[in-house]
Amino acid sequence: MPNYQYRGRGRRGDLIEGALEAATRDAVATQLINSGITPVDIREAAIAFDPIATLRRSLTESRPTLDDLILFCRQMYTLMHAGVAINQAMTGLIRSARNPLFGERLTGIKTYIESGRELSGALAQHPDLFSSLFVNTVRIGENTGRLDEAFLRLSEYLDRERDTRARIKSALRYPSFVIVAITIAIGIINVVVIPQFAKIFERSQVALPLPTRVLIASSDFFSAYWPLLIAGAVAAGLAFRSWIKTESGRYRWDGIKIRLPIVGDVIYRATLGRFARGFSMSLGAGVPLTQALSVMAQAVDNEFIGERIRNIRTGVERGETLTRSATATGMFSPLVLQMLAVGEETGAVDDLLAECAGFYEREVDYDIKNLSQTIEPILIVVLAGFVLIFALGIFLPMWDLASIKLHGGH
Repeated sequence: MPNYQYRGRGRRGDLIEGALEAATRDAVATQLINSGITPVDIREAAIAFDPIATLRRSLTESRPTLDDLILFCRQMYTLMHAGVAINQAMTGLIRSARNPLFGERLTGIKTYIESGRELSGALAQHPDLFSSLFVNTVRIGENTGRLDEAFLRLSEYLDRERDTRARIKSALRYPSFVIVAITIAIGIINVVVIPQFAKIFERSQVALPLPTRVLIASSDFFSAYWPLLIAGAVAAGLAFRSWIKTESGRYRWDGIKIRLPIVGDVIYRATLGRFARGFSMSLGAGVPLTQALSVMAQAVDNEFIGERIRNIRTGVERGETLTRSATATGMFSPLVLQMLAVGEETGAVDDLLAECAGFYEREVDYDIKNLSQTIEPILIVVLAGFVLIFALGIFLPMWDLASIKLHGGH
């Protein structure tokens, strides 16, 4: 949290100066007034940049994770359900925080609450940690007096999100390892192995077949330009990261991701499942339809699909039904659209959306279980192709050399 320097007047009118650590200027003013000091001037203190301390902090302190958020939601549900006051609950959570950075955020939130603000407003001060869906769910819980249920819903939602991410990472771990191993092996073969055979073939002065010439040319290229190739790969990676941070770049990349072979369909269904689950949770908590759509457009973490969700909101605002607006986007299957239509007719859109979320989650779970089985044959074919090229490039000249020696021996 930032430090603020203040000047104020005590009860007897004497000048008092000092510094306080707080989330906002208003929080500092509230603390001073509660202490009997009338603030005159409050300014944020200049922070001296210490590169060594900054580097040490970045290496030793990790950013709050999804596990930290889930634990926070579960603890808040337990404390709120037991009737513990928010200030007292935050004090206990700060002391028990496993992540130091998350503890600092909670300290800032507690200070913000003590200044007379709502919990949802305090959470909104940290958009990098608490999404708009998170903040709006807490706000509805505050307004309806069911804050404990809001945190219970959030913990269940985030727990499903964590499980989906974990399953996708687990399914991609083995293929990723194989791809890295193949890349390293190709690099070693090009830089170390092939040059040794090239010297043998050069001394033998035999006519080299096409596969051998291709291998030697690629090896010469890698050996001569490998620093430039590595620098180019790093530069391309940095340029790609900068591109996807732009608004247009992220929109295009999010559209490309859901069209990728094999994994694109899994990402697409997982995103739609996240939308259906979050949308159902928002409507069930009492969030208005158009506001829930606006929240979910940001919460799905995909700008391409988020733009389609905003189109649904626009259609609803024009007076169209939710089903018709969803149909116009082309995102949903006929089965899901039929369930949405039934939900609108019966007034149970949130329940039917929960069923849609379960439908997508089951499909994603099935796809993830078969993901490795789908990728492994492709990797085997690619690996066999590299082995075949390498074998032909090396052994064809060796056979020619053996034939020449046998012929010469006769």
